[in-house]
Amino acid sequence: MISVTALSTAAMILYPLVVSYFGFSETESGIFLGATIHDVAQVVGAGYMVSDNVGDVATFSKLLRVAMLVPVVVMISVIVARQRSGTGNRGMSGLPLPGFLVAFVIVVLLNSGGYLPSSISNAMIELSRWCLVVAMVGLGMKASFKELAEMGWRPMLLMVASTVFLALLVGIWLVVDRYVAG
Repeated sequence: MISVTALSTAAMILYPLVVSYFGFSETESGIFLGATIHDVAQVVGAGYMVSDNVGDVATFSKLLRVAMLVPVVVMISVIVARQRSGTGNRGMSGLPLPGFLVAFVIVVLLNSGGYLPSSISNAMIELSRWCLVVAMVGLGMKASFKELAEMGWRPMLLMVASTVFLALLVGIWLVVDRYVAG
């Protein structure tokens, strides 16, 4: 966890320079930031450091990535539940889904369906901003260079390699898309 936080914090500072260097549009910049930075808080920080539009696109891109975790977690839960039952016939009953995931899906469905009054939706948006600030402070308080050093070089190398791979993959995709479209 500490390595993800450290790399996301470094990316939050460096990636706005990267998108500027490559001359990415606001949409491209937002997609790059949202698709490559690991932590939501740092995506928001990096995006809004560039501009409000980049921050909006980056946040949306990251939340889309987070939303894609829902089907992945459900699939893993089904596989684990079937393996535990031994029969392979177990349905969705007793499926061990995390409560936050169920709450996330319910809130998305309610908000997307227009079932939440704007006053409640706006209050939830404001609350989520404060929760994000608290989460960033909590990550900062939990982060320890000592723990990072104690991890050893192999896990850190793996995290750095995956971060660089993701940045190159998305960056190349954006550049190729720009030239194919234009």
